[in-house]
Amino acid sequence: MQRSNPVPAAPAEAGSPPLSAGNPSHLTAGGGPAAWLGILTHPLFLRLASIVTVMAAWEYAGRVPISPAFPTFLETMGALGGLIADGTLIEAFWITLQPLVIGLLASVTIGVAFGVTMGLNRLAEWLVSPIFIIAQSAPLAALIPILTFAYGIGLTSKVMTVCIMAMPVIVLNSLNAVRHTPVSLLEMGRSFLGSRRQIIWKVILPAAAPVIFAGLRLGCAAGFIGVILAELLITPTGIGDIITYNQSIAEYPKMYAAIFSIIVFSVLFIEALERLEVTMFRPEKRAAR
Repeated sequence: MQRSNPVPAAPAEAGSPPLSAGNPSHLTAGGGPAAWLGILTHPLFLRLASIVTVMAAWEYAGRVPISPAFPTFLETMGALGGLIADGTLIEAFWITLQPLVIGLLASVTIGVAFGVTMGLNRLAEWLVSPIFIIAQSAPLAALIPILTFAYGIGLTSKVMTVCIMAMPVIVLNSLNAVRHTPVSLLEMGRSFLGSRRQIIWKVILPAAAPVIFAGLRLGCAAGFIGVILAELLITPTGIGDIITYNQSIAEYPKMYAAIFSIIVFSVLFIEALERLEVTMFRPEKRAAR
């Protein structure tokens, strides 16, 4: 049989990448459709698009207007700039952050400790978990007058309000995180003759960290709600004072500016908490970013 020699391929030009299925650069070079699709579907672009959409809808709703008490987005930003310039907003944040920080530190420390303990001990779970289950499902805002009657209108009642709003979510998420540690990881720790303490610190807690941090984010968000409720219902101070006062004199742009500022601060705080989780406990997500 006569064997035909294969025709040699033409040499590639110097500096040009080979055109293959694994190298689609010839499809995306020059900003083609695939490149634009990658930009439009990027998470950062989608977040920015969502923010711009909300701002545009806010501006349109204010110009219609849907209510005389609803300012436009530009009016609100102008009022926000004025509150920052005269120092009113900074002073209000300083007052608001005091009960918030104390309450969140207490809620995170005690809540995670309670949740992990209940996850490791069935007796502790049976004794304590019903309290937090009831607290999570109850309308806790109705307890604020009771706290005011018991602790007065000072810092203590506001800290307690933050705690009762934030702690149940943190406790129950920590409990579920520890309780649902994969059995395969526990068996692996025992097969390597790990002690009880080693299994808790090196197997259970790292496996439970993502769900615990999810509970921390939800609890901190509830804590922000709690501190504003306390300032509105107990005694007008801080951000709550700006909201209440400007509502009473019909300065609605300043009222919405104060609300907008605390929402932005809360979002940034929760985002920073998520970044901390990724940095400390989620190396696979850190690599993906």
